[in-house]
Amino acid sequence: MNTSKALSGVRVLDFSRVLAGPFCTMLLGDMGADVIKIEHPGRGDDTRHWGPPWLGEDHNRQSAYYLSANRNKRSLTLNLKTDEGQRLAKRLAAQSQLVVENFKPGQMAEFGLSFNHLRDINPALVYASITGFGQTGPYRERPGYDIVTQAMSGLMSITGPADGPPYKVGVAIADVITGLFTAMNLLAALRHTENTGEGQFIDVALLDTQIAVLVNIASDYLVSGQTPQRLGNEHPTIVPYQVFSAADKEFVVAVGNDRQFADLCKLLGRSELAADPRYVTNPTRVQNRETLVPLLQRIFETRPAAVWVEGMLELGIPTGPINDIAAALNDPQVQARG
Repeated sequence: MNTSKALSGVRVLDFSRVLAGPFCTMLLGDMGADVIKIEHPGRGDDTRHWGPPWLGEDHNRQSAYYLSANRNKRSLTLNLKTDEGQRLAKRLAAQSQLVVENFKPGQMAEFGLSFNHLRDINPALVYASITGFGQTGPYRERPGYDIVTQAMSGLMSITGPADGPPYKVGVAIADVITGLFTAMNLLAALRHTENTGEGQFIDVALLDTQIAVLVNIASDYLVSGQTPQRLGNEHPTIVPYQVFSAADKEFVVAVGNDRQFADLCKLLGRSELAADPRYVTNPTRVQNRETLVPLLQRIFETRPAAVWVEGMLELGIPTGPINDIAAALNDPQVQARG
């Protein structure tokens, strides 16, 4: 059996720091690429110091944050402001297929390491630049961390309770999604280069990717002209699809069609609700969520969450507990999948 990975033989020169770029190159490393991570002399990637928690002791310790996005890499420190550092970086670029960087626009050109500089020595090079706002446009010079682009993309405006403030997502979703988009585009560009011998330049912005992941929410606005609002844990176009409180704790219910709703009503001992004109179809349930959701809540709070989850799973209704991180990482399904 061939045990080589898809990107075996591909070298990635990684100038990125923090999360979006490192997450991207980590994925490439997982697929077999040889990732050489260039770090600042003396301090390395900033996230090496983002703790606690730490793994290890004293000067050998590593932050959990750094470790989360930097497996399967070899690190090398270079001072890119010096002629020697730039010379060594160019030598590595000549031997690489992919380059990833996330400096501010124009910074790599000052180092003599931009795409235009490096393609002169490696015409087949695929080069990805990750920034907050992209290489073009009125905001190109702005710094852009994850929370900034969550806010500016509208994502925070639709996250959180209807009667409360906007919330950011609990993980750095803009960085993670940007890393995924970049990895996907690098693979497509690598395929193009293999077919044509031509290098490619990829311009990825955190704001762009967050606009992209608005998907149906953005489409709702474009079709209706109405600005989507926060609904807490409810869904704008599916009901019931949200968190409910049982007798002991919260859990989630995700009814995606009318058959599932009828089965849910039967489980709750309220079969007549499935025939009620106000609730018989999903569009009518969405229109009448203000009466349906409180009614369901009163029933759910009479029994423990595990009872409802077990009953719904037997009927094929999507449901599950709300795990904390410890419970999620120790869940038997997560353990089985590795």
